[in-house]
Amino acid sequence: MDARPAPLDLNADLGESWGSTRRGDDEAMLELVTTANIACGGHAGDPSTMRRATAGAARRQVAITAHVAYPDLPGFGRRFVDLSPTELTDQVVVQAGGLMAVAAAEGTRVRGIKPHGALYNALAHHEVQADAVVRALSELGGQLSLVAAPGSLVATKARAAGIDVVLEAFADRAYLPDGTLVPRDRAGATLTDPEDVARQALSISTEQRVRAADGSWIELPCRTLCLHGDTPGAVELARAVRDGLASAGVKLQAAL
Repeated sequence: MDARPAPLDLNADLGESWGSTRRGDDEAMLELVTTANIACGGHAGDPSTMRRATAGAARRQVAITAHVAYPDLPGFGRRFVDLSPTELTDQVVVQAGGLMAVAAAEGTRVRGIKPHGALYNALAHHEVQADAVVRALSELGGQLSLVAAPGSLVATKARAAGIDVVLEAFADRAYLPDGTLVPRDRAGATLTDPEDVARQALSISTEQRVRAADGSWIELPCRTLCLHGDTPGAVELARAVRDGLASAGVKLQAAL
């Protein structure tokens, strides 16, 4: 019997600079990940940043998702925005559609969408917004995959609509016992020690579970593992994760 771990996608949120504001090291991260979630102007990103990140991903044959978000540049998309269903559908269509045009110009394509920040969290339980995002995916042709949290409402609705869902876990974020992420305003919400991040990545990839903040274990099935490009020391964390997964025999490949 083949006991090797299943292949795993390693993704990172990139293209999050805009204007004179610089966030993260996209070029270095693109050497380490298999999928790039590229910001589309909602929480971060501008046309030139989108194109640079897309071109860098294309050169390295890194898969691309549209990192769609609430239109909240000042809050970096980490604040809930109560958009109407029509407004949210339009935001997803326009943000993802813009990146799809950029990707086509660079000879590559967008393979899915990954909601960002507060939108990602809201889609775990917010029925109206989940419906709006699934509607956007259908209007975009129904061929883009959705990256979502295990057990999220949007994942259930997307599958019902015939959309491929890629379940995601986080290597650099702490979890609550219910499987949701520890809010960012709490101490310990973000993991920044390379050994801790590599250990969590290995647990998720080989055991499909993670130790929650209270010490309990929670099941966490996933096909893709995320590292945030703006986490302090993100490049070092990504190298530690890659090295740890390679040592455990985990093959890295895009899930989309």
